[in-house]
Amino acid sequence: EGKGKRRNPLHDYKKTGELILIKVNKTLEVKTKLLNTTEQCAKRCSRNKGLSFTCKAFAYDRVTKRCHWLSFNSLTNGVRKKQDHAFDLYEKKDYVRNCIIGKGADYKGTISVTKSGIQCQAWNSMIPHEH
Repeated sequence: EGKGKRRNPLHDYKKTGELILIKVNKTLEVKTKLLNTTEQCAKRCSRNKGLSFTCKAFAYDRVTKRCHWLSFNSLTNGVRKKQDHAFDLYEKKDYVRNCIIGKGADYKGTISVTKSGIQCQAWNSMIPHEH
């Protein structure tokens, strides 16, 4: 029928049940909207559609069917984790994944030491190596 199986947008997210993130740092952004499915939330987060920030995660309130898009995730400073039975947290894998694929050009995680424990050189530094 030519209608290929569409890729599930949730595939790009790591799900943690019954968890919500609370921002302690006031500069972090959140936007919420009534949406019927987690897939719809995921699609909008992935495309940053209608958001003034880069969406790194979203929490879905199963009770009120509200989607909370977040400019942060569980690894961000100034964020508290809170157990909440109404919510499921979905974090964009790109930002929480700790493995580097290929040259690592798409890596957005937080690991800053080599396998053997040597501190990585900052991107804005030309010492000890030039780019």
